[in-house]
Amino acid sequence: MSVSIPAQVSYADLHLRFADVFARIADTAVAREQQRELAHDAVAWLREAGFGALRVPQALGGLGASLPQLFRLLIELGEADSNLPQIVRAHFGFVEGRLSSRDSESQAYWFAKVVDGELWGAAMAERTDTTRNSVTLSAVDSGWQLDGEKYYCTGTLYANWIAAVALDGEDFVSLAVRTDAPGVTVEDDWDGFGQRLTGSGTTRFKAVDVPARHIVRRFKKDELRAESYLSAFYQLFHLATLAGIANAVLRDATEFVKGRTRAFGVPGQSSPKDDPLVQRVVGRLSSLAYAARTQVLAVAEVLQDVHEAEQGGYATEQHYTEAEIRAFQAQQIVLEQVLEATTLLFEVGGASATSESRRFDRHWRNARTLASHNPAIFRERALGNYYLNDVTPNAAWRSLQAADAEQQAARDEASAV
Repeated sequence: MSVSIPAQVSYADLHLRFADVFARIADTAVAREQQRELAHDAVAWLREAGFGALRVPQALGGLGASLPQLFRLLIELGEADSNLPQIVRAHFGFVEGRLSSRDSESQAYWFAKVVDGELWGAAMAERTDTTRNSVTLSAVDSGWQLDGEKYYCTGTLYANWIAAVALDGEDFVSLAVRTDAPGVTVEDDWDGFGQRLTGSGTTRFKAVDVPARHIVRRFKKDELRAESYLSAFYQLFHLATLAGIANAVLRDATEFVKGRTRAFGVPGQSSPKDDPLVQRVVGRLSSLAYAARTQVLAVAEVLQDVHEAEQGGYATEQHYTEAEIRAFQAQQIVLEQVLEATTLLFEVGGASATSESRRFDRHWRNARTLASHNPAIFRERALGNYYLNDVTPNAAWRSLQAADAEQQAARDEASAV
């Protein structure tokens, strides 16, 4: 269903545009999970509806959605199938990075591709036993060449482009590489017990040619971290997905109870929906879902304020600190609330709620997997350090990077002896 978008886009306009797509994704979610069928069809439906161009300004052909509108829609998408928001997370991160850069030439070049329906995946993460960036960018006669491997490359199996991070000597480089470029191999080898359809596998680069125009950012290894709301943006993506899972749990619990005619331990005909204990469980689930959604949208408003300050040229470090602190605080609470909801779901139906045909277990598995990203215990410590010692998350990150650089230099010196 194609719906025209007016100059001042409203959430109602956007919801109308994507409601049918979300419903179709929800209707097919359990079947995908049962068969471990990658979500190519669902991604195609989003692509055709223009979902990837939500944040692209209308002047450049996009839908011009605000950050609160984006995250409200992501919660709905997460309710339909919690794999989907994570699949497009790197894509929206790439778009947001281009917006944050305020580079009009870069925006015109890349946003034209986004508006055409092209999507980005990620090649940024390293295995935990890796101390150095495992992908290198080298100067060659033809321009630039990319070599190495990246892991947990979410969304790349579904994408046209890969947002990658590489090391050029001592410089870090952010770049975009086509997934079908010669020398690029993308594997579906993600073996986590949750978020199994996100395409979070391994990506390999072997002598891949990279045009200079596709290098989007270069920065020194010891350069201070660029102030940005992007770390909070990426974290909020996970929290929006979790809020969507809480909504899905509430939906599944109410549908399950309404369809039953016998309560646990009560022979004959009875109505579980009239059981006070079942009502209490569903009431608790509704509260957890509401609380998670409210926190996500509150942080989205903070991010919108930072985005507007950045675009207006008056952003300060305090703006970025506020975004990170609020995202970290929401993370501590939303994780606990959604994990509680995904467990509490099974209290409404006894053993029959564990049927493979329903796949209610996917909610807990997916929530637990998302909660393991960017471990909350580190963020909790960062919050305590901020309130007790006035050390901002960015300052703590810079201190950690400096310490790591000193340790690596000491290892290099020892190995050279």
